[in-house]
Amino acid sequence: MTAIKHALQRDIFTPNDERLLSIVNVCKAGKKKKNCFLCATVTTERPIQVNVVKVKKSDKGDFYKRQTAWALRDLAVVDAKDANKENPEFDLHFEKVYKWVASSTAEKNTFISCIWKLNQRYLRKKIEFVNVSSQLLEESVPSGENQSTAGGDEESLDEYQELNAREEQDIEIMMDGCEYAISNAEAFAEKLSRELQVLDGANIQSIMASEKQVNILMQLLDEALKEVDEIEHKLSSYEEMLQSVKEQMDHISQSNDLIQLSNTNNMKILEEIEFLVNYLDLSKGHIKALTDGDLSSSKGIEACTNAAEALLQCMNVALRPGHDELQAVQQQQQQFKDLREQFARRLANHLNNVFVQQFTQTLTLHYRRASYHSVYGHDQSSTLAQHSAELTLPKHLPFHRDLLRYAKLMEWLKNTDREKYDGLNKNYVDYISRLYEREIKEFFEVAKIKMTGTSKEGKKFGLHGSSGKLTGSTSSLNKLSVQGPGNRRSQSSSLLDMGNMSASDLDVADRTKFDKIFEQVLSELEPLCLAEQDFISKFFKLQQNPALPGSVMADSIEVDGGLLSRQHSLLGDRHSVPSEKEEAGIIRSMMIKVFRCIEPELNNLISLGDKIDSFNSLYMLVKMSHHVWTAENVDPASFLSTTLGNVLVTVKRNFDKCILNQVKQMEEVKISKKSKVGILPFVSGFEEFAELAESIFRNAERRGDLDKAYTKLIRAVYNNVEKVANESQKTPRDVVMMENFHHIFSTLSRLKIACLETERREAKHKYTEHLQSYVIYSLGQPLEKLNHFFEGIEARVAQGIREEEVSYQLAFNKQELRKVIKEYPGKEVKKGLDNLYKKVDKHLCEEENLLQVMWHSMQDEFIRQYKHFEGLIARCYPGSGITMEFTIQDILEYFSSIAQSH
Repeated sequence: MTAIKHALQRDIFTPNDERLLSIVNVCKAGKKKKNCFLCATVTTERPIQVNVVKVKKSDKGDFYKRQTAWALRDLAVVDAKDANKENPEFDLHFEKVYKWVASSTAEKNTFISCIWKLNQRYLRKKIEFVNVSSQLLEESVPSGENQSTAGGDEESLDEYQELNAREEQDIEIMMDGCEYAISNAEAFAEKLSRELQVLDGANIQSIMASEKQVNILMQLLDEALKEVDEIEHKLSSYEEMLQSVKEQMDHISQSNDLIQLSNTNNMKILEEIEFLVNYLDLSKGHIKALTDGDLSSSKGIEACTNAAEALLQCMNVALRPGHDELQAVQQQQQQFKDLREQFARRLANHLNNVFVQQFTQTLTLHYRRASYHSVYGHDQSSTLAQHSAELTLPKHLPFHRDLLRYAKLMEWLKNTDREKYDGLNKNYVDYISRLYEREIKEFFEVAKIKMTGTSKEGKKFGLHGSSGKLTGSTSSLNKLSVQGPGNRRSQSSSLLDMGNMSASDLDVADRTKFDKIFEQVLSELEPLCLAEQDFISKFFKLQQNPALPGSVMADSIEVDGGLLSRQHSLLGDRHSVPSEKEEAGIIRSMMIKVFRCIEPELNNLISLGDKIDSFNSLYMLVKMSHHVWTAENVDPASFLSTTLGNVLVTVKRNFDKCILNQVKQMEEVKISKKSKVGILPFVSGFEEFAELAESIFRNAERRGDLDKAYTKLIRAVYNNVEKVANESQKTPRDVVMMENFHHIFSTLSRLKIACLETERREAKHKYTEHLQSYVIYSLGQPLEKLNHFFEGIEARVAQGIREEEVSYQLAFNKQELRKVIKEYPGKEVKKGLDNLYKKVDKHLCEEENLLQVMWHSMQDEFIRQYKHFEGLIARCYPGSGITMEFTIQDILEYFSSIAQSH
C-alpha cells in the first residue's frame, strides 16, 4: 500500500500541487467488484482545499487516473454502518449517497480517522459522523502537555514527507547494492535496521568520548549564569531609578495638562465674551437714533434706517446653547425688544401723520376752489371745464418720492412688527382711496362735459347738474320708411341713428372728438395705476411677480369695504411670511380698494358714449382692446389688466347690442307703395358702417369681433333685401334685387373685406342672375305675338314633329307666319323699344346708374332672340324666302338712337 501511495502521489497529485494524506482500497457495494482508491488530499498552496478523490486503474495500461473529485466541504455525513463490530462497509453522503466496501476494516478506520482530523482542522466540525466508534475518534486526538490539538493534527498529517532528489538518489544507490530489495522487502528492511543499530552505537561511543569537553562546557555555562545574575542586579537598580524619574515626569505631565486645560477654558470664555460683545452690542448713536432720531429729514431717516438694521441684526443673532440663560444676555435682549417696540410705534405714528397731512392738503385745495366758485356764483360744471382745458389727472410723484425714503424702514417694520405694518397698510389704503376717488370722479366729470359740450347741450343726453350722471333713457327707435328718392339720405341716416339723433350730430368730427377724449381718459388712467402699483410694491416691500390669471384673484376681491379673510390672515399673523404669490394677491387687493371707483366710472362713461352715438362702441372697443393687450403684456394678472378686461366685456356687449339693433331695424323696415324702392336704406347704412369700421379697425387687435359682426350684418342685409323685393309692388322684384346686390357687390369690392369674400361673390351672382331675369322678362313684351308664335313652333317640335313639317300645321303655316311678321315692322319695333326704355328708366333708380348697363344687356338679348327666330324660320320654312322686316343693323341703330334721345 505504501508503494501505491507513493506512486499516486508522484503521478497524480504532485502535478496538481496536492498532498496525499490517506488512501483506502474500495469497491462499490452490491455490484460487480471493481476496485478503486479513495484518496484524502489537501492542496499545498493557500487557501488550502481538502478533497476526496476517486482514483481508478486504467484499463489500457498499468497506471492510475483521476476519475472523480469531491470537495470535503460538500460531505455531509460519514456513516460507518456499525460502531461495535468490524464491518468494511461505509457510506459517504455528498450530493447523493455513495456506498463503499473497503478491502479491510483497518483501512476503512484509518481513512475515516483522517477524514475526522481534516474536519476538525479545516471545516470546524461541519461533517456528521454516524456509527463511528468513539475510541477511534479519541485515538485521533493527540496527547501531551506542550502539544496543542492543532500541532498534533499537523504532526499526524505530516507523517508522510516527500523525498527530495538527493534522498531519492541515495535510496536508489542503496537499493542497487541490494538486488533483493524489491523482491524481498523484509530482508532489505532487516538489513537497514541492523545498520541503523550500528550507527546508533557509534554515536553513543562518540558522545561518551567527549565527556571532558562537556564538563568544560558546563563550567563555562555556570560562569555565564553568574555574570547574568550580576547584570540583572544592576538592571534592577537602574529600573528603580527610572521608576522614580517616571513618577516625577508623570506629575509634571499632569501639571502641564491642567495648565493647558485652564488656558483652553480661558480662550473659550474669551471667545464667548467677544461673540456676545460683538453681536449683542448696539452703539449709543444707534440707540439715540431709534429713540430721538429725526424722521423728517433725509439724514435723520438714513440714521434711523441704519440703526433699525443694526437692531434687527442684533436681535436675529443665533445664540449658542446656554447664552439665553445668562442674565446679561436676557437684559440686553429685553432692551432690544423695548427699543424695537418704541421705534416701531414712533415710525408708525410719523407715517400716519404723513398720510393725513397729504390727504388734508389735497382736500383743503379742493375746498378752497369750491368755496371760491360758490362765492362768485360759478356753475361747477363750467368750473370743471375751465380748470381742465387739458384732460389730465393729478400726479402723485412728489408724494411717492417723499414716502419712498421710508421704504427700508417699512421693510424693517414688516419683518419686526407685523401688526403695525398692517395698520399702516390699512391707513394708507383708506386715505389714498378717498383722495383718488375724489380726483378720478372730477376727472370723469370733465371728460363727460367735453364729450357732450356745455352742460346745457349735455341735458339732451341725460346730463343734469354737476353730478354728470346719466338720468335719461334711450327712446325707442324710429321705424324706417321708404318715402321716395328724395328722402333716401335721411333714411340712411336714420339707420345710423342708433340713439334717435339727426345726421348733423353724428359727423366725423364728433366721433373723432369722442375717440380722442376716450383715448385720453385711458392714457391718463394707465400710468396712474401703474405708478401707484409700483409705489405700493416698493414702499410696502411686496413682490409683484404675476401669478396665473384668476389663481389669486379670488383672494383679492373686496368684501364689505375690507379685504378677503385670506389676506386678513396673511396681514394679521405677525410671524407668518407670505409667499410671492400671496404678496401679489395683497397688491391686487390694495389696488382694488384704492381704485374702487375706476370701473364704475368707466362703465358710466361708456354708457354715455353709447347714448351719444352707438357707433362710439366701435371706437371704444378698439381703444379698450389695445390698452388691455398692453396691460396683459406687462402683467396679465395685475389690477389694471383685470379692470380693463372687465370694462372691455361691457364695451363688447354694447358693440354686440349695436349690431343687433341694426339687424332689428333691417327687419322692421317698411317700404312705400307709391314710390319706387331703389337702394334700400339699410344697404346704404351697411356701406357707411363698413367704411367707418374699416377706418377704425385698420390696425386693431380685436379684428375677429368685427368679422363676426360683418357676418351677422351681411346675412341680415341679404335676407331683408330679398324680403323687401318680395313685398315690393311698385318696383319689380328683379330690379330691387339687382340694384341692391350690385350696390353691395361694389361696396365689398371697393373695401376688400377678407372675411366677406364669399358674400361678395354671392352678391355678384345674385346681381347677374336678376339682371338677366329682368332683361328676359322685359324683352318678351315688345314682340309679344311673335314670341308666342315661335314658342308654339318649339312646342310642336318638342312633341315630336319634324322641323321641316311644322309649316304644314294649320296654325303655323307660311301665311300665319307672314301675318305675324307684318305686325312688327321696323317702325313698330323701334316704338316698342322706346316704350321699354321709358319703363326701365322708371323702374331703375339714379344712384346705381344701371340704365345703360341694363339697355346694353337688353340689346344683346334682343339680338340673340332675333337670331333664334331667324334660325327657326330657316329650319322650319326652308326655301320660303320669309324674313323679318328689320335686320340686326336696324336693331343696333334703334337701341343707339333711343339711348341718345334720352
